[in-house]
Amino acid sequence: MISGKTIAITRTKEDAKEFIELASQENAIPIPLPTIELVSKGEKIADDFLDSIKEFNPDYSVFMSPKAVKLLFDVAKNNSKHHELQMAVANTIVVAVGPKTKEALESEGIKVNHMPNRYSSVGVGESFTRLNAVGKKVLIPRSGASTEFLADLLEKIGLIVREIYLYDVKAFSDHSQWKEFTELFLLNKIDGIVYTSVSSVQGFFEIMSHMCEKKDLLKNLEKIQIVAIGPFTAEELKKFNVQTKVADVHTVYGAFDAMKNIFSLA
Repeated sequence: MISGKTIAITRTKEDAKEFIELASQENAIPIPLPTIELVSKGEKIADDFLDSIKEFNPDYSVFMSPKAVKLLFDVAKNNSKHHELQMAVANTIVVAVGPKTKEALESEGIKVNHMPNRYSSVGVGESFTRLNAVGKKVLIPRSGASTEFLADLLEKIGLIVREIYLYDVKAFSDHSQWKEFTELFLLNKIDGIVYTSVSSVQGFFEIMSHMCEKKDLLKNLEKIQIVAIGPFTAEELKKFNVQTKVADVHTVYGAFDAMKNIFSLA
């Protein structure tokens, strides 16, 4: 049973609302861990995106995270370019990687035309295969930390891809929010951790390297149930010799469900 278990998730309290609610319903104890922060490429990102739309004239725009949506549209609002950005995106066929990204786009007045069944880069590739979009142009606003997997996949399918980088990712700088987690972690009182992205894995290990000895970190992680939200996150954890269960559905709900299953079988 997951009741009474202390489960951490590599997200801020704000971004972990869904997880906190799910854990509370099951009488588990959630701990949000802010592992990363976004560093915008600057006020020019809205102009750069609009210039790319004009120059590249994409058939599709693909949004891979609600963060990218919010950052892009917030900068556009600050520069009085919100309506222009709305119109530019609306003139493409819009693909959202998952429900949170779809929700973020709709909150900005953007109609989402397609969302994959699997909320991942692979799922996006499957959607384009069904759309028979060979020869079409795709614009993808992304993080500077993104891998080339999606672009390579879409190019193999036969699309012409341009990525535009909106922000970089770095480890969360305020370590004071990690004090409670670290104390419980060193006392072996953390039962599970959900890792939500490749960047969050990197941020976790960078932050924890300042909070405790490496030998204690690796030793204590062996006693904790680990869930990765998707396969790329799991691959990143393997680099740190951490074995993990991968959520069947690559969402917070799917990751929580995977954690519940682990404890129900224990």
